[in-house]
Amino acid sequence: MINIVLLEPEKPDNVGNIGRTCVCAKASLHLIYPLGFQMTRSKIHHAGLDYWDRLEKYTYDNFYDFLKENNFIETQKKIKQENKKLYFATTKAKKTYTDVKINDGDFIMFGKESAGIPEEFLKANEDYCIRIPMDAEERSLNLSNSVAIVLYEALRQNNFFSLNKKGNFRT
Repeated sequence: MINIVLLEPEKPDNVGNIGRTCVCAKASLHLIYPLGFQMTRSKIHHAGLDYWDRLEKYTYDNFYDFLKENNFIETQKKIKQENKKLYFATTKAKKTYTDVKINDGDFIMFGKESAGIPEEFLKANEDYCIRIPMDAEERSLNLSNSVAIVLYEALRQNNFFSLNKKGNFRT
């Protein structure tokens, strides 16, 4: 299972859309507080529809709570864990999301819409920073679109695990 991590997301529609994508992809969603909205059913229900109840989701009080609960060790902003990797999605990375191999159990973190992931963590973990190629004149893609792009590449790299690859045409 791939783990999607949202660091302090600000828009409930993005979180709802990402939650729905995670359900369809059999990925888990990790939400790191503070959120930019109240986590109420009505806030996320619109975009997440009836998928939210089937979502494997985790919440954390802050970034350090997330690291501790998932057995990551932080030393001078550098993040380590023996069995799993934590990738940081950012427009500042040298590597693209297709340059790395994302394995079962790995985590992919996306920062909040207005500011991304704090730069001190990006600089300390440059080898694990990934980006989506785009026009140099533009600032960034929508958060839920970015998650979908990177998550489905991770799934493709793993032959889509046990997801339905045959389609649903009825004869």
